[in-house]
Amino acid sequence: MTRTARFAAIGAALMMATAAHAQINKDTIKIGVLADMSSLYADLGGPGSVEAAKMAVEDFGGSVGGKKIEIVSGDHQNKPDVGASIARQWFDQNGVDMITDLTTSSVALAVQEVAREKNKVILITGAASSDLTGKACAPTSVHWMYDTVALANGTGTAVVKAGGDTWFFITADYAFGHALERDTSEVVKANGGKVLGDVKVPLNTADFSSYLLQAQASKAKIIGLANAGGDTINSIKQAAEFGIVAGGQKLAGLLVFVTDVHSLGLKTAQGLQLTEGFYWDQDDQTRAWSKKFFDRVHKEPTMVQAGVYSAVTHYLNAIKATNTVDSAAVMKQLKSGPINDFAIRNGHIQPDGALVHDMYLFEVKKPDQSKGEWDLYKPISTIPGAQAFKRPRGNECPLVKE
Repeated sequence: MTRTARFAAIGAALMMATAAHAQINKDTIKIGVLADMSSLYADLGGPGSVEAAKMAVEDFGGSVGGKKIEIVSGDHQNKPDVGASIARQWFDQNGVDMITDLTTSSVALAVQEVAREKNKVILITGAASSDLTGKACAPTSVHWMYDTVALANGTGTAVVKAGGDTWFFITADYAFGHALERDTSEVVKANGGKVLGDVKVPLNTADFSSYLLQAQASKAKIIGLANAGGDTINSIKQAAEFGIVAGGQKLAGLLVFVTDVHSLGLKTAQGLQLTEGFYWDQDDQTRAWSKKFFDRVHKEPTMVQAGVYSAVTHYLNAIKATNTVDSAAVMKQLKSGPINDFAIRNGHIQPDGALVHDMYLFEVKKPDQSKGEWDLYKPISTIPGAQAFKRPRGNECPLVKE
């Protein structure tokens, strides 16, 4: 054995011995679900995410390493300062070990900075901005379920290839909307399309009339909705009232959840193409878990809520494997192998913190195609993770060497 090999063997033995003697030096493992509990994103995350986290803990057995697991929750009100303040208090005073959900990109970006400072784990299932694993990436953060790159590569590519080669964006005026418009614009242009213009809209806007009129006047074939939740619902409803689709233009919902389509109804939403990381009625696995969720929440789960269950479960498995809540050890364990479950297929975590996995292109069914209240999507194609999460211009994340 060479000297280098001997040192490597000694180092490996020391690491194994350390892991064997590691212990969780606290009485309770605390997981925080930080979400929009009362506003435009509450249906897609919110209280449903809290229930998903509780389900994960119950299914895990309620403890890990002999320590009780506790779920705490908070409402960040879609305000970065509020989210950061709650996260800081949870980490400093309440003994929270990990935070998940984090719907609203501006909030997630703010909390990610707190987690970086405190060396704490966050597993983001709700926010979308690809900047979370781009220029703002952090070593103890994983972007778990989807991002704006995957949405753009899914819906954006499909719409352009179907002939939608001129675009006008109606964009939520904060980090998420800006990232989604940017990433989709790059995909549109890369596929030979053109962007004719955009308009920025304040978050949680009730009246989209002036913005829709600008989009209509652009004569773009596609009006890209770079928004989510209640904003998506309102913009689609009001576009129907204005006769925009009847007039020949098409809407591209760049982030649409099953709860949005349920709220809109199939008569209004039919024909929309959308990209999701999870759908409750995909297969036996998704249906089995979703039934348990539905029995508690009385709604089918979104990909955010399924993602919370997945993230919490894998986090607890990492603690069990390492017998510690040390962030570096837990993150190393999470990144050490594949991520596969009912919600994530063919997944692995990249050095930048992106959980790359299969995504899916769906089309909203026509009313006469639906067999039930929540039978809303028909599958179009599976988008392999390497294709879905491929950034058009590389990654600015300092953790990635390109």
